[in-house]
Amino acid sequence: MTRPNPITTPRHQLRAEKVARNKEAALNAFMGKKAEIDEMLARLASLSDDHFNAQPDEINWGHVGTLQHYTGLLKRITDSAFSEGEHAE
Repeated sequence: MTRPNPITTPRHQLRAEKVARNKEAALNAFMGKKAEIDEMLARLASLSDDHFNAQPDEINWGHVGTLQHYTGLLKRITDSAFSEGEHAE
């Protein structure tokens, strides 16, 4: 993409093109972050399907504490995403 000559191009056109580039950059950044989240969620779902790598005969309170920690972190995210908990309006 070539940039317009600032000497011969009207100001409003320069501004409009800058806004368009900025919107495109924001969309690309958004989609990149969404892909990161999707990958994390897929990994967490797989780990959950595998019972967080815990064997039923080896489960102890440490495992419970670890899952409680994960639950707290995820609750902060879901509360923020859905305007619940401390993020409720």
